[in-house]
Amino acid sequence: MKKMQRLTFIAVLVAQALVLYIVESMIPVPFITPGAKLGLSNIVTVTSLYIFGLRDTFVVVILRILLSTFFGGNISSLIYSISGGLLSLFFMWLVKMLGKDDISILGVSITGAFFHNVGQVLSAAAMIENINVVIYLPLLTIAGVGTGFFVGLTANYLLNALKKLPIYRMFDSGRL
Repeated sequence: MKKMQRLTFIAVLVAQALVLYIVESMIPVPFITPGAKLGLSNIVTVTSLYIFGLRDTFVVVILRILLSTFFGGNISSLIYSISGGLLSLFFMWLVKMLGKDDISILGVSITGAFFHNVGQVLSAAAMIENINVVIYLPLLTIAGVGTGFFVGLTANYLLNALKKLPIYRMFDSGRL
């Protein structure tokens, strides 16, 4: 039963991330750089990282990216999302593990936002075969710090709310 509960919770996280992705695509965001977004679905990624860890969060990220591409993307959005999402996840996990006592969920989220931008800029540079696209990175970093802070703050509130639910005790105790 516990494996089924875990899979169900992961499926709910993927569905929530997908809904946030779709809602975000409807919000007109006047960013200076093309393609910049708020990253609302990363609320679910950060939350999952703190509940499950790297392996299950990897599944959440991959499924969310594949489904969001299916519902409204194309091959280039898939490449950008995969490169940004996986680089972001790896560095969030790394910072979370290395800075257990010193770095908050906000720092982990801001790190994720920064490396998400790095991954996307590097994949754009590779796709268009022009490294000059990295000129967008400083602007994306400024936007990423703001959105990463918001995502981390929201994920922190979400985790505190989840800790009040009985199912969270199963995650916390390792029974699930």
